[in-house]
Amino acid sequence: MKTSGLYIQLFSIHGLIRGTSPELGRDADTGGQVKYVLELARSLAANPEVAQVDLITRLIVDKAVSPDYSRVIEPLSDKARIVRVQCGGRKYIRKELLWPHLDEMVDKTLKFIKAYGRVPDVFHGHYADGGYVAGELARIFGSPFIFTGHSMGAHKKKKLREEGLSNEDINRRYHIDHRILVEDRIIKDAEQIFVSTNHEIDKQYALYANFKAGRYQVNPPGIDVETFYPHYATQLDADAGDESTRQARVVLLRELHRFWVSPEKPFILALCRPDHRKNIAGLIKAYGEDKELRAIANLAIFAGIRKNIVEMEENERNVLTEMLLLMDRYDLYGKLAIPKKHDFSIEVPELYRMCADSYGVFVNCALVEPFGLTLIEAASCGLPIVATRDGGPTDIIANCDNGILIDPIDSREIATACKSILVDKDLWQKFSQNGINRVQRHYSWTSHCERALEAITKVRAEMPVVLQSAASAKKTTIGKRLTSVKRMLISDIDNTLVGDSDALAELLSLLNSNAENICWGVSSGRCLAKTLHILEEQGVERPDILICSVGTEIYYGATLSPDKGWLRHIGYRWRPEEIRGQLEALDFLELQEPEKQKPFKVSYYMEDDPELLARVHELLQIKKIRYHLVYSHGEFLDILPYRASKGKAIRYLSYKWNIPLSDIMVCGDSGNDASMLRGDTNGLVVANYSKELEPLRGLRRIFFSKHKYAAGIIDGMRHYDFIGGEEHD
Repeated sequence: MKTSGLYIQLFSIHGLIRGTSPELGRDADTGGQVKYVLELARSLAANPEVAQVDLITRLIVDKAVSPDYSRVIEPLSDKARIVRVQCGGRKYIRKELLWPHLDEMVDKTLKFIKAYGRVPDVFHGHYADGGYVAGELARIFGSPFIFTGHSMGAHKKKKLREEGLSNEDINRRYHIDHRILVEDRIIKDAEQIFVSTNHEIDKQYALYANFKAGRYQVNPPGIDVETFYPHYATQLDADAGDESTRQARVVLLRELHRFWVSPEKPFILALCRPDHRKNIAGLIKAYGEDKELRAIANLAIFAGIRKNIVEMEENERNVLTEMLLLMDRYDLYGKLAIPKKHDFSIEVPELYRMCADSYGVFVNCALVEPFGLTLIEAASCGLPIVATRDGGPTDIIANCDNGILIDPIDSREIATACKSILVDKDLWQKFSQNGINRVQRHYSWTSHCERALEAITKVRAEMPVVLQSAASAKKTTIGKRLTSVKRMLISDIDNTLVGDSDALAELLSLLNSNAENICWGVSSGRCLAKTLHILEEQGVERPDILICSVGTEIYYGATLSPDKGWLRHIGYRWRPEEIRGQLEALDFLELQEPEKQKPFKVSYYMEDDPELLARVHELLQIKKIRYHLVYSHGEFLDILPYRASKGKAIRYLSYKWNIPLSDIMVCGDSGNDASMLRGDTNGLVVANYSKELEPLRGLRRIFFSKHKYAAGIIDGMRHYDFIGGEEHD
């Protein structure tokens, strides 16, 4: 990869994205956004200012979908590729169910970035889930965060409520309230929000509390005019198109003629996902209820790709079933074509041209259309349009003057608009020519990318400048720091890091002088506030990493950013209320003070007696409760999630930041530290250790220093060759 240009990461999370023959309309996740991000990636990469574009999506290994979605890397061009990252298992799940797994996507993208060796200059999220992941990564790395919403949850919820759905039904299906909360934060955090139309700003983003905090730029997407060329091109140039295009026309004609009794008529074309918001039923009703329209033209509806309606998702199944019932109700046999599949990359452009050759019309009567990419595709081929006035089509027709806007719930208005274009050849010709000429002027990917890069350049110039010298390594954003260092040192605080002020000062000086290669942190049983308090008392600047509350919380750097991926990870099957309820029966346990109880830690006082500890284990195991128990200093009993401990937190950090355990040194003095001292890390026990650690003596990769407190840590650093010099005597 070139290092002189921009490295941009785009995020479209759901996973059903591939560079060849994208399955548009396969389900609710495969709408226009798929085509948008693919063409955006290729177009950005074609700009000389850009070194590399990675489109990050979810890796899927599932027999129910194509094996194409299991390729880790798929080239799109010489400077663009799809990068697939596994999260939430391997099976395909719809995007509304991915929310619990997005922090895993953040963590694994971090691993990819470190392995790749270059931090992106820009993180650009698409849709709310992609915005969440991009925003988290941008915050970690201190890079610009760009967002394109495509559609917004608050507007969707408003429309669904107007259709009679309850809040409970909407949240059950779409998890809409959580999405809205995420989007509201995105609006505030994003350095730049790209929208396709002014309608998005006025009717969608304006519904959010943080609306006025957003920075918006109208930057409509483009289309590939080499693919969506005018319908008359083959009449003027025998070389226009290729053999695959001609074959596509033959296949489409054969398919459509299966349905139509009079295939010579002009036809009305609709092309969309089988989603009730696309209002396919409204178009069929408009056609079925108007005898004159049925006499003038045929109707063709390409509603995604289907094999067996019964096996489809509820939304898609209901829409397709209603289409068939309406076909029967209005007796549209011989007039309405509902093909089962199409190849987007080849057949759809030819479908627009076939419709234009018939002097037909393209219809999008969605209840709301955020933009309407199919409208500019049809226009570029010379096909006049009829489109909903609710959304982006208002801007498209204002720019192109190539069709008529309608009220999508007024079937008569839909039918009248179609007839006015179909019967008036002069109007048809005007709309056709305007569409061809003006799409190239207003909807070009080249101009879109130029505007986007201009905005990105401005945003980057406004971001704080971060020095990269070794002396200032500690001042870099935590993401850039932890992806550049090779080693990590984690120490307990009490009686390990602190206890000898002179040795502590020497240790901190060593860590600062080696900051370019070593990051460091503390691990404590204390909560965050008390951990910070003792560090401040000792005059210790905030370290790179803070592991608090016995390994149940991880924070980073000066900003104390919480590691959300860790919280998601340890929360699996954690049932604190049940633990408290079961242990109430043990009168030898005393709950610690409320401020010592944390969301992922239940804490008791208990006298030092192995038999009492065994009774706690026995009771929890009988109830099949998953837990991790830590007993320390002869009185403190902490019950944590099964996945949580200081040691597991360190192994998680090793995995997330791609720092091998063999390059991590851990330091402790008590039983509280035992879990992090065991394993493949470099363990250091200071000379003033508690008796609870005596069983660790002699274990591989655990060094018992003869020196106390921070002096013992320095001794361990030399022992493990973390710094040069001889071991202390």
